[in-house]
Amino acid sequence: MRSLLIIDDHEDIRENITEILSLAGYKTFSAENGKKGVEKALQEKPDLIICDIMMPELDGYGVLHLLRKNAATEFIPFIFLTAKTERADFRKGMEMGADDYITKPFDDIELLNAVETRLKKHDILHKKYAGDDQGASAMINDLRQSGLLSMELDQYEAYTSSKKTTLYSEGKRPKFLYYLKSGKVKVFRQHEDGKEYIVNLYTAGDFIGYLPLLENKSYEDSAEVLEEAEVVQIPREDFLQAMYNDMSIAGRFIKLIAQNVQEKEERLLNLAYGSLRKRVAKALIDVHQKFNKEGAAKTPINISRDDLAHYVGTATESLIRTLSDFKSEKLIEIKEGKIFISNLEKLNNLLY
Repeated sequence: MRSLLIIDDHEDIRENITEILSLAGYKTFSAENGKKGVEKALQEKPDLIICDIMMPELDGYGVLHLLRKNAATEFIPFIFLTAKTERADFRKGMEMGADDYITKPFDDIELLNAVETRLKKHDILHKKYAGDDQGASAMINDLRQSGLLSMELDQYEAYTSSKKTTLYSEGKRPKFLYYLKSGKVKVFRQHEDGKEYIVNLYTAGDFIGYLPLLENKSYEDSAEVLEEAEVVQIPREDFLQAMYNDMSIAGRFIKLIAQNVQEKEERLLNLAYGSLRKRVAKALIDVHQKFNKEGAAKTPINISRDDLAHYVGTATESLIRTLSDFKSEKLIEIKEGKIFISNLEKLNNLLY
């Protein structure tokens, strides 16, 4: 059960808010002034705080200042409750780190909506997402479904792209964020000697091409459909407006992207210095996880040998020899040309 702290020097307002939130299923605590509110917050560590501004002993700004300085309470969502509507008061509170305002008088629905929205936002911003493109896609989807990111996919037309269709090309300026409703897409770089290196693989539910949009740079790679795909194009302006509408969301997303870039650099180092067996094992695990989000057993790794070799960064012939070794060691099975992982644990152990 979520716990909420209400700090207000007016007893009737304090009791009214407490009753509303208790009826909504929240556990509530209350304090009649700022000083006691800080003590209660440090003692109970509530999931959210609702605090009046004008109070004796310590006003709401002082409460927020003290709680933001304390490591135990600095990230607790904080909503100001105030009768003051001057722009300067709103700006002062937001600059100090307040998450929202509720202006007196207010109705029950307004209070409950504010509390629910702030709790959802806190959960998403502090959720541990994987530091890869799947993690970034999961965060965008969570923000959309919670209503915190105003980007409705249904307002954009989805179109079908056949195999080998190019979504975007290296050197071009980005115009869209791509959402993959179905199918598979590879993102790759072409070397001067004509060799291809696959940077990433995408499947249903993934967003593609957000980094060049945020950095306002040309594409450094190309995207091509691996199998017939249903794609939604979200205009660049719509994505950026939705993302930067809330700087705390934008900041969290950028941190996740930075983690993603670091992991890609580590993968490049692995390609440079790792043994072929380790690289192939890592590639099989990566592709299996990317194309098997539901966790179904014995799902084939349905990707061509050439594309898998490009993902590993080796010649196709070398890949095939390594796959043959893995088959002999009963790490994988090959049926009708499709690869099945027989022992994920042992395959994973090859990485160490």
